Amino acid sequence: MQHRLPVTGVSKDVSSFFSRASLPSQQETLGVVVVEILRAGRTLNRKALCKSLIERMSHVSSPQEEEHLQELLRLLF
Repeated sequence: MQHRLPVTGVSKDVSSFFSRASLPSQQETLGVVVVEILRAGRTLNRKALCKSLIERMSHVSSPQEEEHLQELLRLLF
């Protein structure tokens, strides 16, 4: 038998923390993007990185993920 606990402000805060923590680090995301570019046989440069990050932004599922990608774009300039 399962008991449901009432949702409190603390529960929401903890849930929010873990949902943010599930985002990959900046290094992990850039690593994945770099591998995608190289496997596609494209030249690795700032323009290719920017293009890939912008393409990823059009497929994000959360505002946190979009902010994560925007931060990576800011690092390139």
